[in-house]
Amino acid sequence: MKTRTKAVVIGGGIAGCSALYHLTQEGWSDVVLVERDELTSGTTWHSAAQVTNFGMNQTMVGLKSHSIGLYKKLSEDPAYPINYHHGDGGIRLANTPAQMQGYRHFTSMARGMGVEFEVIDAAECARRHPLISTTNLLGGLWDPLDGDIDPAQLCQALAYHARQAGAEVYRNTPVTGLTQHRDDTWTVETSKGKIDCDIVINACGYRVNEVAAMMGVQHPVASMEHQYFLTEDIAAIAEAGHRMPLLRCPISDYYCRQEKGGLLVGFYEQDCKTWGMDGIDPNFVNALCPDDLERVMDVLEGAFERMPALQETGIRSIVNGPITYTIDGAPLVGPIPGKRNAYCIIGLRAGLGEGGGHGWLLAQQIVHGEAEYDTWCIDPRRFGPHANVELTALKAIEDYQNEFRFHFPHEHRPAGRNARTTSLTPVMAAEGAEFTVINGWERVDYIKPSVDFQPSLSFDFDETFDLVGAEVKNVQENVGLTEVNGFNRLEITGANAADFLDRMFCGRIPRKAGRAGLGYLLNHHGRIKGEATLANLPASDRGPARIWYGSAAASELHDTDWLQAHIGVGEDVQIKSLSNDQTSLVLAGPKARAVLSACARGDWSAQGFPWLSVRESHIGYAPVTVLGVSFSGELAYEIHVPNASLYAAYLALREAGKAHGLKLFGARAVDSMRMEKGFLHWKADLLTEFDPFETGLERFVKMDKGDFIGKAALQARSATGIRKRLVTLEINCTRSPAHPGASLMQGGEVIGTVTSGDWGHRVGKNLAYAFVDPALAAPGQQMVLDACGVPTAAEVIATCVYDPGFSRMRA
Repeated sequence: MKTRTKAVVIGGGIAGCSALYHLTQEGWSDVVLVERDELTSGTTWHSAAQVTNFGMNQTMVGLKSHSIGLYKKLSEDPAYPINYHHGDGGIRLANTPAQMQGYRHFTSMARGMGVEFEVIDAAECARRHPLISTTNLLGGLWDPLDGDIDPAQLCQALAYHARQAGAEVYRNTPVTGLTQHRDDTWTVETSKGKIDCDIVINACGYRVNEVAAMMGVQHPVASMEHQYFLTEDIAAIAEAGHRMPLLRCPISDYYCRQEKGGLLVGFYEQDCKTWGMDGIDPNFVNALCPDDLERVMDVLEGAFERMPALQETGIRSIVNGPITYTIDGAPLVGPIPGKRNAYCIIGLRAGLGEGGGHGWLLAQQIVHGEAEYDTWCIDPRRFGPHANVELTALKAIEDYQNEFRFHFPHEHRPAGRNARTTSLTPVMAAEGAEFTVINGWERVDYIKPSVDFQPSLSFDFDETFDLVGAEVKNVQENVGLTEVNGFNRLEITGANAADFLDRMFCGRIPRKAGRAGLGYLLNHHGRIKGEATLANLPASDRGPARIWYGSAAASELHDTDWLQAHIGVGEDVQIKSLSNDQTSLVLAGPKARAVLSACARGDWSAQGFPWLSVRESHIGYAPVTVLGVSFSGELAYEIHVPNASLYAAYLALREAGKAHGLKLFGARAVDSMRMEKGFLHWKADLLTEFDPFETGLERFVKMDKGDFIGKAALQARSATGIRKRLVTLEINCTRSPAHPGASLMQGGEVIGTVTSGDWGHRVGKNLAYAFVDPALAAPGQQMVLDACGVPTAAEVIATCVYDPGFSRMRA
């Protein structure tokens, strides 16, 4: 066994084998996989092994398409062929118009990734799958490339090709310890000796947290028992003359595919069961849980109704084994939070179907620093510290019970709510607030007109439309107040803090005390890594001179890791998180200054406290830090309050606001207003796939300043020009917004993809942001939005359609 290698992959299921294979494909041959038993002895061996193109976003569609292409290539390789039923086709059923509308959106989204789905009616579903009944059925989504694969053969093929490229695989080699050294390299201790390496990759399936504990971390991954059975042969299958398409049924919570002359039928029962919460038997290898068909009888009855042939078919065998879930159902693929040179590829509940793509994107991140797609939807750092295993188990149960029910826009399911709250959460709830969830935080979404108000789940504008419009109108004409909890707030100090940040940001940073500014961080490829507001705070009785770094709540772990990783040897820079110590209140509208002046001493005039100023003060007797910044386009103040004083500051603002028409507003109103201003959301519009010039942020890039991360890449790419351009569109539709991922068409070809969409209440326009071909980015360009299957006219318009001179923010 080697004693030194570049990377060690721990785990020999689909995740580990895919990671190993793709590392060799990216050019790393000196890599090793260690497996405690035999390859595929965990979850992989009993996988139902379905391989679909369907995903909830373009990254997931892209990695699944890669899996399909890779598996087809491997199956046709004469050196090590595998059994892959490619292109049997698959149907996702629907019995409501809303589900059908959702399928039309996913069809539009997938088209931008080169994937063609088809929305079909109930009769066509039955024609393509002759075993199903059309009772209570409207139609379905057809994936022509759906299929299934032999899981053991697939993993062995990946390992074979990795070995051919120079990798080594050590079976029956349990990992017993992990030690990280001062230079961030690792020693992997095994039953057969130690291996020193640069990179460690946790690919341990349901034993993920056994290895995580050796690193001193815990991952939000929990396991669920999952049952399927194999039937005896069914005559109608032989008579059909073709393989049965795969079927996924959100109506009755089951799936099925052909297995030899019969069916494999799997269940997502409501009376589901977690597994391994109190530890896993070390001898649970190539093992299953006890059969428990009683638990799935309610689901089985629905399957009988949909497929009457099942009522006359015997069961050949039953499989009940653990599968892993994360807190939001999507896998964790990428850097491990708080660790250097440590990665994971875990929580793959649909591991066989998409594992090829996960390993591909992970290998790109390890070897090149980023993947070719923005991978935030699978990034392990997308959750804050609230994401413990107990909360994950509750969300896993909920996801399991809704396996084939996609999330609608603005849908927040009930499990795990109130994980992160402030003292204002119950106060605002009592005032009618409905909440959305941001990185676990309960944040005001809109104000309900009544306790029992419940909007529809739809891809159209819903019943909140006029409520949000009223909130926006009050902010525009008077003044509004909202809480922005969970805001990522880092305090950066040290003699080299300013120079360090100057190197991290591509533009000028504020150097003068009492001033703030917005800037962007790039990765080494010159693509957008992050967005942050920097505020220079002078020394005071609250602390030494310091710089506050503020960014999106979801970026909490991502940004901290990025900044910490780039502090140079000998640099005097310290970074402290204040995210859980303070909360932001946003006061916005033309009367905001009057409200602030009524409850805070000092000169808050446009001359005394101009736009982009920062000042320590008090709201009433609550200590606060006030920034003159705006995400709404109106005069606004971001008021940062220690959590112990949050309620006091809130009461003082409410009291001062009575004379000025102050009302609460929520996140939906903010989104409407920021669209009108051309303001972007991190990981919606700000993606690692595009550079600042492509994203329309050239005014924030100063190529004439000293060196900064990404500068060399921007210089090298300057001669080639941009590939896409972010534009603002006006959509000729009053029925529904443009949804992220929707395709823009011209001449029958996809020429762009929507990143954000919402109604601009102040300008009365349906607005969207989209990346389009540069030749089509000029205002006046016409194109067609595929809006849930409805061709809808769209026109490029100038960015910032509301107050383009920014006079209201500076007033």
